Amino acid sequence: MSSTTPTPPPSSLTERRKTETRMEIARAAAGLFVRHGLRATRAEDIAQAAGIAPRTFYRYFATKEEAVAPLYAAGAQRWVEAVRAAPAEAGVLHALEQGVRHTLTPGVGISASSWEGVRALLCLAESTPSLRRVWAEVCQASERLLGEVLAQRVTRAGAAEDPEAPAVPDSDDNVAGSPPPASAAPLAPASAAPLAPASAALPSPAFVATPELRFAAAVASAAVRAALEAWAAGDGPAEGPDGPAELALRNLTALRDFPWGR
Repeated sequence: MSSTTPTPPPSSLTERRKTETRMEIARAAAGLFVRHGLRATRAEDIAQAAGIAPRTFYRYFATKEEAVAPLYAAGAQRWVEAVRAAPAEAGVLHALEQGVRHTLTPGVGISASSWEGVRALLCLAESTPSLRRVWAEVCQASERLLGEVLAQRVTRAGAAEDPEAPAVPDSDDNVAGSPPPASAAPLAPASAAPLAPASAALPSPAFVATPELRFAAAVASAAVRAALEAWAAGDGPAEGPDGPAELALRNLTALRDFPWGR
């Protein structure tokens, strides 16, 4: 299984320890990549910085580039989970906007002081093809999960409007409340503590996205990813009208007239 592929949330002490180790390795790798560059950093250097043996590193990751995948995935996971957790009465676009505010507003999803670490990780992905591939794989996995979460919301909204419709299972039976994966919510920088085991990702919900909802998820994911990448390419603050949250909210207006559920 690829290190960028979502995995079920840890269910035992052993699995939780593995998750913590993965995140420790990811933070060590990100710190070395930022300070020394990808080319100058060896897997052995990452292992030493994480306090593990090189053979242990390779039990978790096939390549040094994959070592930062848990950081990329942790932020993406927050984004999808925040959309899922929006109030049931909220429309889909409102839920997407709430997800943006929850994950991209400094001091809410990630502390304000950690956003320069987010910028550094995004710049690494932009400038390094091998890391860009890792980032793209995480975004693709998150997009698929977002489509399923949108399908869940639309299905529930339809059931609420039709008293004779079959009961829809509780969300806890379909989408775990583990930390959010994506398309492109902020990454968990090396200095940020994850909200929960960061390498865990949402298991696949029992809802299938229609082609229309897959398209909507792709647009929403691109809106957030483009906002993050545009902000990271500059040197402006994470707050304000040109911060990632406001940029993403403006991008999401492309879905304002989308025919949800029709």
